[in-house]
Amino acid sequence: MKEDPGARVGDDAGEVTDRVREVIDRLGCSHREFARRIVMDPSKLSRSLGGTRRFTLAEIVRIADIGGVEVGRLLGSPERPAPPADRAPVPVPEGGRPLQIVRETVRLIAEHGFHGVRVADIAAACGTSTAAVHYHFPGRDELLEAAVRWCMDEDTDRRAAGLAEASDAREELLHLIALQTPRTAQQRRQWLVWLDLWAQAARSTAVGRLHEHYYRQWRTTVADVLRRGVEQGVFRPVDPEFTALRLTALIDGLATQVLATAPDSTTPDTMHAALLAFVAGELTAG
Repeated sequence: MKEDPGARVGDDAGEVTDRVREVIDRLGCSHREFARRIVMDPSKLSRSLGGTRRFTLAEIVRIADIGGVEVGRLLGSPERPAPPADRAPVPVPEGGRPLQIVRETVRLIAEHGFHGVRVADIAAACGTSTAAVHYHFPGRDELLEAAVRWCMDEDTDRRAAGLAEASDAREELLHLIALQTPRTAQQRRQWLVWLDLWAQAARSTAVGRLHEHYYRQWRTTVADVLRRGVEQGVFRPVDPEFTALRLTALIDGLATQVLATAPDSTTPDTMHAALLAFVAGELTAG
């Protein structure tokens, strides 16, 4: 999942970067949100805007799509004349074509696994051609990485929203547990992608780095909640890091059982009850 250095866009004068900044300013969103929309690592966007990294052509294509501008405009080419007034515009799915491609890739990975997904399948699901998919994501590996990154970022955003609304750390932890219990179709899809990512991480250094990044982020979130709970007095004085290790391992094991066993074996309700029992028996103060 390494980028092709030859696909980088020349920008010695910084004019391409300035035009990208104009797109972001016009959309009125944060750099992190913009990175999520174009399915790009926020740190790569930051380095590109800061001049220490050049955008790839594929990234420029996605930026143009989300920003509603022509690729040539971002690259400094003269703008083409507007199409005739009687010509109907090409319909673009909500969120833009790149986001549609990524979402369908996530769905197909959940249904068939990494190795069972072909670019032709993704194109068919989006009602477009393989050439159109490659236009936004030149390589299959880049597309799969973007799909995993989008899936995990969506999960991170949902966690953050719930934590902000919780009244104390115990409620925060119960929110995290509810999010990780695979009840809905979306939760099951994300877990299936996550389980496939584990298998790939054992064989690929690039995927392993992506897995390590998100898992460290997830375990740190749990440890921070536990630390706040101890400080607030709603949890016993436990070691936050070690307890987060135990709890996340329990969540992983139970979710795997829910997804991999017969429906009448480990159910989402059984998993949720076991996790609440852990909180009551291991963490709740008093």
